[in-house]
Amino acid sequence: MRQNPLLLASSSPYRKVLLERLGLPFSCASPDIDETPIHDETGEALATRLAETKARALTERFPGHWIIGSDQVACLPDGSILNKPGNHTQARYQLRLSSGHRVLFLTGLALLDTDSGKLEHHCEPYTVHFRQLTDAEIEAYLRREQPYDCAGSFKMEGLGITLFEALEGRDPNSLVGLPLIALNDMLRRWGRNPLLENRPDAPRV
Repeated sequence: MRQNPLLLASSSPYRKVLLERLGLPFSCASPDIDETPIHDETGEALATRLAETKARALTERFPGHWIIGSDQVACLPDGSILNKPGNHTQARYQLRLSSGHRVLFLTGLALLDTDSGKLEHHCEPYTVHFRQLTDAEIEAYLRREQPYDCAGSFKMEGLGITLFEALEGRDPNSLVGLPLIALNDMLRRWGRNPLLENRPDAPRV
């Protein structure tokens, strides 16, 4: 299969760092989409739809590319969705809700070929068991890391690890925002193998 340039449909520095781990050349662009949930939409449906929408939003600007879209939502045990908090007050509210509970993080992933319209999508689940947090701990954490652009109000790659009792899932990268195991599977099915392309003697794409 033709190996088109890769484009990450995101302005997130966290996703950019994750994708760099695959060792493949790529560029980034920020999609402008409406992330408002649809009434009665499940977390899985929302995460998948937003990932696909992000990829499709850049189709006209980037013909001849394979576009990677990803988005994440967090779900409380009752099914209610936690989005990006946006500010300190909402982040404190979210962490209070999560304290002592199991929160399911769902990361949608889409790979789109802008030439053929071929699309593959996936939703990666990852469960976070929050320990019982005091208000003082929540306040200290938020003042330190200010995770206001992160679903669930924490940064996994920082002090966020101190908020948990246990983590449960296949790919911890999905918790940061990009499920690399699933993406690697997609790319290999489409004819690109990061391991083989990173050989010292491999030709550059």
